[in-house]
Amino acid sequence: QKTHLKSICLQYHLYLLLNSHFFCLLKNEMGLIIFFLCAYVPRTAAGHCKWAEVLKDLEQIKTSKDIDVSLYTANTDEDVKCQEPVMRCFFLETKVILQECLTIKCSKTQDVLNIWKNGNASLENNKSNSTTSAKCKECEEYEEKNFTEFIQSFVKVIQKECK
Repeated sequence: QKTHLKSICLQYHLYLLLNSHFFCLLKNEMGLIIFFLCAYVPRTAAGHCKWAEVLKDLEQIKTSKDIDVSLYTANTDEDVKCQEPVMRCFFLETKVILQECLTIKCSKTQDVLNIWKNGNASLENNKSNSTTSAKCKECEEYEEKNFTEFIQSFVKVIQKECK
């Protein structure tokens, strides 16, 4: 119970501190300008593409000569409603590349692992608000292409997402 009481006291002191300083700032023009700039800047900083790290790692692995796999490669011109399934397909196939790299101990294993982790983390964050159209293809319905063509298509899809 003492901890709860201390917490309330601390909250009250923080309230008083913020109340006195914050509202004093808003009383003059410069304070308002600073307030609006602070409210606006984080939005612009967060506006960068969430796939930027994946794109960097794709650039790292695209020249790899020791990865030789055929992969289901989604079309880069799929319907906008199918973008999430297309991205899921690319990341699913990245797991195939990762398995290949682990088997042959290729030099780009860490980059491939980064792509897979970053992609799946971003896709998991979008899972709750996604709706998949019934006309979207399953990953296995796409044509199998070589590693180079797969990476080129993957890069195009991500660049399209980042616009």
